[in-house]
Amino acid sequence: MKLIVGLGNPGAQYLMTRHNIGFIFVDALAQAYSAGPYKTEHKAHTAKVRIGNETVLLAKPQTYMNRSGESVQALLSYYDVALEDMIVAHDDIEIPFASMLFQSNRGHGGNNGIRDIHAKLGTKAYDRLRLGVGRPSHPAMDVADYVLQNFSKDEQPQLTEWLDECIDAIEVYLSNGLQKAATNFNRSAKRKSK
Repeated sequence: MKLIVGLGNPGAQYLMTRHNIGFIFVDALAQAYSAGPYKTEHKAHTAKVRIGNETVLLAKPQTYMNRSGESVQALLSYYDVALEDMIVAHDDIEIPFASMLFQSNRGHGGNNGIRDIHAKLGTKAYDRLRLGVGRPSHPAMDVADYVLQNFSKDEQPQLTEWLDECIDAIEVYLSNGLQKAATNFNRSAKRKSK
């Protein structure tokens, strides 16, 4: 079994915020692969899907971003999922909007959800899908305020197309591994060659 974790914050007020792109991505996967309703277990909403030849557990920790490690640790243990069979999708302000980076064994980059997962697991040796939400256009804007805002009206039309590409990317990741997914998708969707 593979585990795809999307990070975010629970609650309607956070639903379409930049910080919740991990949740938004997991929801897009659940819809694309006709998952049944989420169930609540191990402090997460979870659903199982088949992607290609893989059984995949989709998970959205409900502990708030800064305590995501509690849920991730519990899911890994309960389902006996090896670290190499998990990928965590999360927002990243250092990457332009509508871009993605597949990486493994990296620092937290200031993301408190990733920081907590590192701390709870005692390692950073797991795969990540960093989903670019860009930086605030005004340098004086607080980054925390920025990621807790909804996607802008200019960004919203691009979101569906980007999520479709992220789904394509995760299919490549699951069937061919991190390196192939990184080679094919570690750049802006607009620059990606067809």
